[in-house]
Amino acid sequence: MEEKRTSVFENGLIWFGAAVSIAEILTGTYFAPLGFAKGLLAILMGHIIGCTMLFLAGLIGGKVRKSAMETAKMSFGSKGALFFSVLNIIQLVGWTAIMIYDGALAVNGIFDTENWIWCIVIGAFIILWIMIGIQNLGKINTVAMTALFILTILLSFVIFGKGTVQNIGGEGMTFGAAVELSVAMPLSWLPLISDYTREAAKPVRATAVSAVTYGIVSCWMYVIGMGAAIFTGESDIARIMVKAGLGIAGLLIIVFSTVTTTFLDAYSAGVSSESLSSKLRGKWVAVAVTVIGAAGAISLPLTDITDFLYFIGSVFAPMIAIQIADFFILKQNKEAEPFHIQNLIIWLIGFGLYRLLMRVDIVVGNTLPDMLITIIICVAAGKLRDK
Repeated sequence: MEEKRTSVFENGLIWFGAAVSIAEILTGTYFAPLGFAKGLLAILMGHIIGCTMLFLAGLIGGKVRKSAMETAKMSFGSKGALFFSVLNIIQLVGWTAIMIYDGALAVNGIFDTENWIWCIVIGAFIILWIMIGIQNLGKINTVAMTALFILTILLSFVIFGKGTVQNIGGEGMTFGAAVELSVAMPLSWLPLISDYTREAAKPVRATAVSAVTYGIVSCWMYVIGMGAAIFTGESDIARIMVKAGLGIAGLLIIVFSTVTTTFLDAYSAGVSSESLSSKLRGKWVAVAVTVIGAAGAISLPLTDITDFLYFIGSVFAPMIAIQIADFFILKQNKEAEPFHIQNLIIWLIGFGLYRLLMRVDIVVGNTLPDMLITIIICVAAGKLRDK
């Protein structure tokens, strides 16, 4: 039987859902001390950098019809790539917990109940999405995304309709740090995007639509967060919704946005697990990840995620830089080798370089310089090895 492929439109819906999230709105509030114009420029610059990398990562998986962690084997060897699979599963469990925690906290700000109740409710919806499956979500996703789109426009009007700039307190960040925080969110999806583009009927178009849709909507979420802090003086999205009288509508925005984003994290954790062992069933691993994430959201304080975002960047930016160099420039495939030591060493250099660059204020952030240097090292080492 021929495998069902997702359409370009379905891929666009998936990534619209990924971008509409409370975590992105909350991250946007950190930009407020820069002022609206400068903050917007940092958001746009960061997303152009991040989504370009997202497109290239998705294109690799789409062209070879392999999941994100399967494509890593082409650069790091069949066993070497397992290291990244394990790291990816760990970060996806972390993301699942963070997203459920943020969603439950925000809902609780509207309806004063116990946090753990909403953690369980959101977790149950995510499991429902997983059981329906990525190939069968088309109509449900269309309805959910249409509702989210309308409600998010309503939220935008509520925030920007205030029209008065509030005095923003708190410690400001540099422009370079703001760009890096903007790059960080699309960068966190790099080790996931191929899990969806590999299923696309038209991989190049689907990847382009996925990256562009995610980029535009993610910028919108950041701007909502920044605008909320600047124009309403609030950084708590739940309080903004209460002030605006968006009770039930606010609940729908929070729950559905959390479910559609976190579903991708849990689903991809399942896909990554399949690269570790053929005995593992991705769907049931995804369910287990959701249960662990919900338990983490109930028991752990998961408020500030900036360090988590930077850690993801330091791990996966050099990884995808090496994959881009191998696939698009060197046109090499190291999957036949158990470990490609050369690329693993280059990754370690890239990882260390990222951590060093974090101490330097660069106007374009530190992801772009780190990836460019890693690509140059990878290409130079590859050419020397060929000779």
